[in-house]
Amino acid sequence: MSEHDTENDAGGADWSSRRQVIQQIAAGAAIGGLSGRVAMAQGAAHPTSQEEFLRLLKAVSNWNRWGAEDQMGAVNLITPARRRRALTLVREGVPVSMAHNAEFEAGPDNTTPVVSKMTGTGTAAPATGPANTGDSFFMSYHGYAHTHMDSFCHFLYDGKMYNGYSKDEVTDKGAAKNSIINFKNGIMTRGVLMDMARYRGVDWLEPGTAIYPEDLSGWKKQAGVKVGAGDVVLIRTGRWARRAAKGAWSVGQAGLAGLHMSCAEWLHARDAAVLGGDGTQDALPSNLGRLQPVHTLCLYAMGMPIFDNLELEAVAAEAAKRRRWEFLVTAAPAAVPGATGSVLNPIATF
Repeated sequence: MSEHDTENDAGGADWSSRRQVIQQIAAGAAIGGLSGRVAMAQGAAHPTSQEEFLRLLKAVSNWNRWGAEDQMGAVNLITPARRRRALTLVREGVPVSMAHNAEFEAGPDNTTPVVSKMTGTGTAAPATGPANTGDSFFMSYHGYAHTHMDSFCHFLYDGKMYNGYSKDEVTDKGAAKNSIINFKNGIMTRGVLMDMARYRGVDWLEPGTAIYPEDLSGWKKQAGVKVGAGDVVLIRTGRWARRAAKGAWSVGQAGLAGLHMSCAEWLHARDAAVLGGDGTQDALPSNLGRLQPVHTLCLYAMGMPIFDNLELEAVAAEAAKRRRWEFLVTAAPAAVPGATGSVLNPIATF
């Protein structure tokens, strides 16, 4: 029997009873959601420790939920019926990109700028007759600058990745399991914007600010929107608005606003399919060393793809104008077998 076929260590066999417990916890967190002008919930109620992380790793696991060979994870929750319902959210036909423009200059938050080369230019073309132009570009998309999608093989823990596959499935030839190619047919479902900066009544959250389950429930109540099975949950911290106003900063030194790891249970209880945001989802620093707990809980335990470094300023403005925080989301990664993720241009359509 292979390592993958053994009983997983990220969750017990009794999925139904575990899920009932998680729903009870999440329901308790929803009681008394905070108003948008009230300070975010204090971290004292939500421990940040290795022991709590390990508890969450088991509590939110989706391993074997869709079978021992599954590589789609929570995207299985995006059923044909849910795609059809998401299409009914398109009322005006107004599309809004959620991709941050590619950046070609290095900076404090962009250590891997896009490398571009023109392979054919108009200035070198003849003045008469046919001609063409062309280019190539190289993008190391993981990191803090470029909008991209993480597949499950991107994060490992204790020698494994989502659904028990071994780390050895990822070699110098790429990932044989849990790569981005599994999502070649794209993501099309309901998106829900959780505007945490608007909830606080500010233009942006300061780097290092942690968002807690009470904050998510508070926004849900304030905005009158629910998160349900198969949804893409989008977290706006105002990261790019702050950058435009104050300039880029070193994430390694100052951090990023984002989710506390306790939010994983909130997302899991609601059967969210994808997590996205204008940062890298984790509140940084995580205070757990090199560990990015939200990334690990999503990619490794839940099998939940992540959209990192989204540009959410435009979609937030359109949503606020309509007082409508739900819309159709469509996104398709590049069809690259073995890749750990992909550059991405997700579209919200109202």
